[in-house]
Amino acid sequence: MPIKSAKKVAVIGAGVAGLATSIRLAVKGYDVSVFEANEKAGGKLSQMTAHGFRFDMGPSLFTLPQLVDELFEISNQKPRDFFNYLTLDESCRYFYQDGTFIVGYTDRDRFAKEASEKTNVDKKKVVRFLKKSQFIYQSTAFLFLEKSLHLIRSYLSIKVLISFFKLPFLGLFTTMHKANKGQLSNPKLVQLFDRYATYNGSNPYRVPAILNIIPHLEFDKGAYFPQKGMYAIADSLYNLALSQGVTFHFESKVQEISVVDKAVDGIIVNNDFVETDYVVCNTDIYFVYSNLLKGVLLPKKIKQEERSTSALIFYWGIKAVFPQLDLHNIFFAEDYEKEFQALSDGHTIDNDPTIYINITSKKNPSDAPANCENWFVMVNTPSNNGQNWDDIIQQTKRHILTKLSRLLKTDIAPLIVCENILDPRGIESKTASFKGSLYGASSNKKMAAFFRHANFSKDISGLYFCGGSVHPGGGIPLALSSAKIVDGFFKYN
Repeated sequence: MPIKSAKKVAVIGAGVAGLATSIRLAVKGYDVSVFEANEKAGGKLSQMTAHGFRFDMGPSLFTLPQLVDELFEISNQKPRDFFNYLTLDESCRYFYQDGTFIVGYTDRDRFAKEASEKTNVDKKKVVRFLKKSQFIYQSTAFLFLEKSLHLIRSYLSIKVLISFFKLPFLGLFTTMHKANKGQLSNPKLVQLFDRYATYNGSNPYRVPAILNIIPHLEFDKGAYFPQKGMYAIADSLYNLALSQGVTFHFESKVQEISVVDKAVDGIIVNNDFVETDYVVCNTDIYFVYSNLLKGVLLPKKIKQEERSTSALIFYWGIKAVFPQLDLHNIFFAEDYEKEFQALSDGHTIDNDPTIYINITSKKNPSDAPANCENWFVMVNTPSNNGQNWDDIIQQTKRHILTKLSRLLKTDIAPLIVCENILDPRGIESKTASFKGSLYGASSNKKMAAFFRHANFSKDISGLYFCGGSVHPGGGIPLALSSAKIVDGFFKYN
């Protein structure tokens, strides 16, 4: 349902989706202003420096770079003049408790050969699994990533009709773990592909197998690394937005969206009224209803939604170099199901958590002093429900150090020269993510991933939503896709 052209648009939040939306609407001729509560743009895409180390503090994996490139192209700019990235040969290195080590090559056949050699699973079976991931992507991505699922017109095409006939083959009626176990049988490979449920903060033992769409992004579409780190994505989009005439207001927390006769007429920011024709919210949908829309009840569905997982992250400056590690590394739990039971049922972190280590100095040596590495060490956590995080953090740190020291055959603790910590409380306060959940609602229910909150308000004219808490979901590619979907509601001004 396209809307009439308007002159002024207020974007609330300068996360990656807000930045992308501001660029798209500025290109169409709108007068766009972005209001951000923090002192700079980026949202979860932030960075920190300490003792000569630079750390990306948020998302660490970069896929579908064409979604960033497209923003430069529609602005009549050459992407490589402003934003450069490396194509990775490896998406991740996987370490198991028994010493097995699998390299996640981004070339499908090369990975299948590696996986077969390390697990004795027939190479053809691995290729068949990845082709199934490709099949799911090709059957659903054009609808899921590019259109609003809350408009009848999105379904009125032969292509969509054909996709409905494919539903029994897309894994909607079984869990990711059951599908992976049935197709791969080997526990190590099953665990490797179960991990992709965590890409949107979900549980592989509960999430539908249609989420096996995700491996296709790495093994066929490819994995990448911005040459100046992940924060370069936000920084380049911020500068692109400025070049297109977007106005930014930092340290400007929006207090209310003003609505008159069921239509947006402005916002209240720093106690001042700012008139605007349209509002695009790039903030957690829970807080939009609970904080910004006065007199509008929080929808029951949002109130009852299960939140996605959060994270506990240690940013460690390490005075050593580990050649066995690469940019992305995973150290798996011995009992994966037990780990997820602790997260979902116990609302805590298991004593043997899966550990993710991101080391950007592997690709950008200036991110750490000579003969040192910058370790971003993360474990999944439940959302913030009032746990004793201080105790959990200290216990988990001990478990992480013990496990890494054993598997890397080096005492890690003495190598840490600086440390910063981010937990679900900090994630909630810094990024306005309800309960610190990284991806809004989880996708554990059968259709949850496909029916997140719409990108527009059905009740308030001129109100739109983008970002990880609404359709199509969390993570950089989906956030950028949400901006493109919102853009589709606007004509050229």
